[in-house]
Amino acid sequence: MLGAIIGDVVGSRWEFHVTNNYNFECFSNANGFTDDTICTIAIADALMNNRDYADSLRDWCHRYPNPMGGYGSRFRKWLMSNTYLPYQSFGNGSAMRVSPATWIFSCVYDVLHEAEAVAKCTHNHREGIKGAQAVAWAIYACRSLHKKTGDITSQEIEKVLRPIAEYCHYDIDIHKDDVLNKFDETCQGTIPVAFWIICQSFSFEDAIRKAVSLGADADTLGAIVGSIAEAIWGIPEWMKKEVMSFLPFEMKMVIQDFYRCLDRLPRLLSRCHYYQGERISPYADKDLCMAWRIEHEWAVDLAKHYSNADKIVQQMEKYCGLKQWQEWADFYQIPVSLVGYIFRYTADEGMFMHECIGSFLSFLNRYYK
Repeated sequence: MLGAIIGDVVGSRWEFHVTNNYNFECFSNANGFTDDTICTIAIADALMNNRDYADSLRDWCHRYPNPMGGYGSRFRKWLMSNTYLPYQSFGNGSAMRVSPATWIFSCVYDVLHEAEAVAKCTHNHREGIKGAQAVAWAIYACRSLHKKTGDITSQEIEKVLRPIAEYCHYDIDIHKDDVLNKFDETCQGTIPVAFWIICQSFSFEDAIRKAVSLGADADTLGAIVGSIAEAIWGIPEWMKKEVMSFLPFEMKMVIQDFYRCLDRLPRLLSRCHYYQGERISPYADKDLCMAWRIEHEWAVDLAKHYSNADKIVQQMEKYCGLKQWQEWADFYQIPVSLVGYIFRYTADEGMFMHECIGSFLSFLNRYYK
């Protein structure tokens, strides 16, 4: 996600003042965040706090009504309207904001499903949805390259991206003269160029410089390229530090919470029996779905803030001593806070402990013994 924001901030200075100088200054007083950053933050916030994407986009964009470069005319009209009706857009705005959705989920089906949801609240044209899905798929697929030891070759990158491009009917065999200084705000005009840039780059900074110095839609192309480049090479620490100086405190907090969530989630998933990062339960059985849903809520809540475990434990102590809860946790070999979430789901609110202990232990015996 931060890769997209860096690409946006670095490119912001050159959106309407084109540069073809590869050695341009990345950060200066002339740079700033644009609508691309605001919308990316909105999607991350929605994912972490289970908010509707349209609600979150409106919320964050109303907080920053006049960003550098402004909003697109149709998107601004959507922001000001009294409805949430999408407007059949195939602009590249659907692709520049999608990156947070690609890091939360563990399978490509969920990533593509979520990318569609991120896009279609505004960009419900087939090309608008496809553009968001193509970028999300690319980020998801390129994460495997980042785990590789040694240098990542252009051939390895192309081997990952070309099948995605072909599936989406994008031609990435591009000649630079055909796209140099060509301003194209559509998904079908932007995504193939972004893939082409990534395939010929050798580092995160190199990819950003190539995107911005192409002299086109510098901030949005930079955001899309940056989001994919982050998955391959990671981000240099100096660029992380620099970009944060351009962002308001509340945006920094969303970014901090998002990456903290990503760090914690794998460890929490390792303690789950049923939830493994899917967006939708894979179980047809109603009770197994409940087990999956309990673990999903527990893992996501604790990934956001470990203090949520303390809150559930405090609620548990109203029913009986923590020693008893810990004995159950040890017996069933699950975290004590997860025991609390299971109790909350299986016990009726307001009942005494002796009235709900049967259904609670029955559930544990059936699914965790």
